[in-house]
Amino acid sequence: MTSPRRAARTRDRVTAALLAAALTPLALTLAAPAAHAATAAKPYDFNGDGRVDLAIGAPGATVGGKARAGAVSVVYGGSGGLTTSTRTLLTQDTAGVPGAAEADDAFGSAVASADLNTDGYADLLIGAPGEDVNGDTNDGTVVAIWGSASGLSGARTLPNFNSRDSDRYGQALAAGDFDGDGDTDAAAGGTGKFDLNAVAGPITKSGTLSEGWGASLASSAQHPFSSSYGIEHLTAGPVAADGHVRLIVHGRESGTDDAVTALADGNINFDAYWLEYLPFGYTSAVGDIDGDGYVDIAVGNHRETSADPSGALGGKVTVVYGGPDGPDSARTPLTLTQDTAGVPGASESGDGFGSEVSLGDVNGDGYADLAVGASGENSGAGAVTVLYGSASGLKTSGAQSLTQNTAGVPGTSESNDRFGARVLLADHSGDTRAELTVSATGENGDGAIWSLRGATTGVTTGGAISFGPATTGVSTAGGPAYGAVLNS
Repeated sequence: MTSPRRAARTRDRVTAALLAAALTPLALTLAAPAAHAATAAKPYDFNGDGRVDLAIGAPGATVGGKARAGAVSVVYGGSGGLTTSTRTLLTQDTAGVPGAAEADDAFGSAVASADLNTDGYADLLIGAPGEDVNGDTNDGTVVAIWGSASGLSGARTLPNFNSRDSDRYGQALAAGDFDGDGDTDAAAGGTGKFDLNAVAGPITKSGTLSEGWGASLASSAQHPFSSSYGIEHLTAGPVAADGHVRLIVHGRESGTDDAVTALADGNINFDAYWLEYLPFGYTSAVGDIDGDGYVDIAVGNHRETSADPSGALGGKVTVVYGGPDGPDSARTPLTLTQDTAGVPGASESGDGFGSEVSLGDVNGDGYADLAVGASGENSGAGAVTVLYGSASGLKTSGAQSLTQNTAGVPGTSESNDRFGARVLLADHSGDTRAELTVSATGENGDGAIWSLRGATTGVTTGGAISFGPATTGVSTAGGPAYGAVLNS
């Protein structure tokens, strides 16, 4: 007897093949696929040097006079951390990138990374949800750009197999082996009936990508997702002991603008009837905070309860500890606000605590630490809080608070800088300790990036760097929203 799973995938495979046959091939010359490496590169290591590189989305960037066409800057890691002298600027006017820069494409609204073709170099997925495709306004597109020893170059489009029933394809992105077949897949969020779509691996530099599947989370019986907001954020991670990569999916509940967050399983085609709900929020991160070998989940919700019943005064972060079967129901989730004992500051309306979260090991002790952005703090000047992991879980003792007024941090805190709009903990230097990268999307009206080194004592401001869009070749015309997106 054919299982429902196999039958569903067979149907998807046939449908995808028919759709692929109808697509007009892109005129793009691509290098022959490299031989598969024994070990795939870790995400965002585009040049295979063992260090994490940084992708910076500027979806509001003007390109070739086209307002809000969008751009992505990639700054490569080095022994001293991020090295702005080694960088790549990517737009739809970049040679080898499909399409052309057009007004309101919003290229760079989302990014994700994986070694899609297992050649030892991570590849970069970029979403342009405002792209018009075959006369369909805001249909959206996703491109894969290939890593190599010299960095990123060459690209291909990833098809949307449900384009008739979705829009803004690529407004959220993630990558991983979602269906457990050993190949890396790409997932893209959008709006409309089919709000979550996947392109099945293997995803290679050439050849037909003829298999994929889609889901309608708007069809969920318990907490249906709003089809108009769609899937706004995706986080991928092996959240159970089986190592199977699942998706943390963020959207708004139908009929409201309130957050809804759930775990979706690609083994059952992200079926809306089998979602596992998490604390509701707008962003998330995964990592092993307590070193028990199971992945924990941090969910950020920056909104007030007056705007979202799942929020809190000044915003909050909820940590869900993991176990062998995923979220551990035997452990009470940890809720953090700026009124939590040990957390710097105080909860005030508009702080936006939880506007972004990231997990990584800052001090090299083997436990994932948590960075929390509060981009509304002090009239929108913004702040970042770092809390440290331990064998017993996340600690509030020894927490750090950082702003542009912290000694050693470049710049000065000003209203509406929105320092902490995005945060990232990742090892750009290869020293096994994560750097803290922060964006302030309102800095000088354009946005800017800060990178602070990790040390055994925590985040250190010694040797901190900061740079804006001009450093990486992004135009400041019209407000590029530089740093609106960092490595997902």
